Amino acid sequence: MPIAQVNGLALAYDDTGGSGPVLVFSHGFLMDRTMYAPQIEALRARYRCISWDQRGFGETGPVAAAFSYWDSAKDALGLIDALGIAQATFIGLSQGGFLSMRAALLAPQKVKALVLFSTRAGLDTDETEQNFLGLKAEWTAHGAANVAGFLGNVLVGGAPADQAPWQAKWAAMSKDALAHPIDTLVGRDDLTPRLAEIAQPAIVFHGDADSAIDIGFGEALAKGLPGCKGFVRIPGAGHAPNLTHAGLVAAPLTDFLAQWA
Repeated sequence: MPIAQVNGLALAYDDTGGSGPVLVFSHGFLMDRTMYAPQIEALRARYRCISWDQRGFGETGPVAAAFSYWDSAKDALGLIDALGIAQATFIGLSQGGFLSMRAALLAPQKVKALVLFSTRAGLDTDETEQNFLGLKAEWTAHGAANVAGFLGNVLVGGAPADQAPWQAKWAAMSKDALAHPIDTLVGRDDLTPRLAEIAQPAIVFHGDADSAIDIGFGEALAKGLPGCKGFVRIPGAGHAPNLTHAGLVAAPLTDFLAQWA
């Protein structure tokens, strides 16, 4: 497992190498870089695929200080700088989409295109924010013991076999693991007023059974991005369609990357 020293952090990442166009994969909340295994396996022969673990998750692990998704965007940009990469297509799911859009705003010359899964530009309702804070309190008290099943349904969906690997990873996380990541999620700023500034070619994927971020927010995101080349509705998919419905994701993703990555 390679480590990159970026912004005072030791970022864990994987890099398939090669001379093809570069794809940077950013995972969702409570996930890690392995969530893109189906896509990376399919794409690695043509593209250089880089996946990484964000602050608080995977083998990058917990952080001791508060951070924002702007900081996470700088982490992703710093990672490609550290690897000597001038430009990449950013692929992000949920919070990975939050940071990918911010990276496009911070350094448009470095972000060639955007692939956005199950994400949105705006903010959550007060009720949703309170639910996240409740999750933080529960996790701090008991870890994942009482919430793993619920989180599997909300964050992954699909069959029990799809959820089981993630539930095992959550069970191994410390009780203080979500302290800063949930604050980051709840405290993020609204990107809606700045969507018109994101001119890169983009494609938006969203499952129509996503209970974490309703598909309507994905549709609104696609309409608000001036460079959006398409909105892909994944029937029956929850929050992680790239995992549970990889076959339905494959063709539109491949077609988009062939033209724009």
